[in-house]
Amino acid sequence: SPSPAGADPGGVPGRGEGVSIPRGPPGAPPAPDRDFYCVKWIRWKGERTPVVTQSENGPCPLLAIINVLLLRWKVKLPPQKEVITAEELMAHLGNCILATQPRDTSEGLQLNFQQNISDTMTVLPKLSTGLDVNVRFTGVSDFEYTPECIVFDLLNIPLYHGWLVDPQSPEQVQAVGKLSYNQLVEKIITCKQASDSSLVGEGLVAEQFLESTASQLTFHGLCELTARAREGELGVFFRNNHFSTIIKHKGHLYLLVTDQGFLQEEGVVWESLHSVDGDSCFCDTDFHLSHAPGTEGATAAPLDHRLQQRQVDQDYMVALSLQQQQGQDPPSVLSDLELARQLQHEEYQQHHPHPHPAP
Repeated sequence: SPSPAGADPGGVPGRGEGVSIPRGPPGAPPAPDRDFYCVKWIRWKGERTPVVTQSENGPCPLLAIINVLLLRWKVKLPPQKEVITAEELMAHLGNCILATQPRDTSEGLQLNFQQNISDTMTVLPKLSTGLDVNVRFTGVSDFEYTPECIVFDLLNIPLYHGWLVDPQSPEQVQAVGKLSYNQLVEKIITCKQASDSSLVGEGLVAEQFLESTASQLTFHGLCELTARAREGELGVFFRNNHFSTIIKHKGHLYLLVTDQGFLQEEGVVWESLHSVDGDSCFCDTDFHLSHAPGTEGATAAPLDHRLQQRQVDQDYMVALSLQQQQGQDPPSVLSDLELARQLQHEEYQQHHPHPHPAP
């Protein structure tokens, strides 16, 4: 079963450690201070722009938020900056939050702003470890409202997920309802202990939903996310306790590549998000297909598959866009299109079996 949608602080850079290198046992090499992040400079919309990378795949929402602000040019770094600390990132973030003060000087608005600032400052230390985010399965912007959400609201950064129930599965819709992840887990436990067989059955359906969607991204969720995100919009995408910077470009979704392993690879900036099974393509800053270093020959067959799959997705998204422009009801449109695309995908898979990766 999937891990809770809360934060997992393990192995993630912390805050408040300063910049000193912690001492190890006698004779041991000094441990690197994980409070440092490497800065990658890219050419973004014609301007040399920094993005912050990370060496470990932790939850770190701080980086996802900061990278949105960097790509919006709300945060500027010195042109020679190569390394930055969590403390510096927090200072930049704090300045951006304080700059959101409303121009309206009415007492009510100012008091509300002061309260929001106060709530936000208590949340900030969690940003470099992980936020307690609890998804609802009803919509890509639906989360249980917690103080953590105020940070995104104040900075006008949309927070998304793609873990939705398929509307064509009425049993799952009934079992999951409008519950959050935490509430659904509680319901499953309660239903298992119930004497009413219908409740027991509903609990099993809910449990099966969580197990079958352990990747925390469903096909319906991906379609909804593509439809709901605005063109050119930068946001934060939550999945499997990880926060990524996301953008919609020409109708397609991309995640910012923040893996420090690509620090020197200027041609690897974005990773496409067009599949629930992890099939993706790297792209450069202009969203043109790029090859990961050293993989040109090794992944020729999978790349053919990816391009074919991408074409299927593009055809699907165009159809989705046309349907929505005609003003049809999105949920039913999505479901019909999903069914057609799923059949097309299965047919393609039958004729093009996915190559087994090398051990």
